[in-house]
This record gives sequence, structure tokens and C-alpha cells, in this order.
Amino acid sequence: MEEALPRRGRRVTPLPRAGETYADQRGEGRRLRVAWHTERDVVVLSLWRDNVCTGTFQLTAADAADLVDVLGAGRDVSYAAALGQRRAVR
Repeated sequence: MEEALPRRGRRVTPLPRAGETYADQRGEGRRLRVAWHTERDVVVLSLWRDNVCTGTFQLTAADAADLVDVLGAGRDVSYAAALGQRRAVR
């Protein structure tokens, strides 16, 4: 797949089999695209505005596992804080 790893200003290409996109809460066509490239053992995070790639970051599979842990820990802390606030209001 020649355009599997988008470069700045490239148009949208099909996602590899293992990938997903996420909308930015600010809207305006902003999206984060996550694409696993098992042949290179990397995860590519790319930022999109409408159908134009504005930047990429290549993460090793090992670092991707660490990122998942960081995101999970942040979610847990956020959930615990929200739960504590709800209990304080009661």
C-alpha cells in the first residue's frame, strides 16, 4: 500500500485492516487516525483536517502498549475524581 503512511498534505487513503479514526471534540473536520502497520511493527497516529493529513507520528508497538496503559490510568483517575465529586454532592 504505497500511501499507507500519510505525509503532510496527502489526501485520505484507505485505512489498513487494523485502524480507527476519532473525531476531535472541537469539530471543524479534525480527526485522529490510528493505523497499525504490522509489517513494520509500528502504530501511526495521524492528524487530519477534513480529508487532508496535517501530521503523523510513528510509535513502536512496545510504546503503543505503554500509551494504552497511560490512557487507561488517566481514565481511571478521571472516573475516580468524578465519582468522588458525586459523593460529595450527596
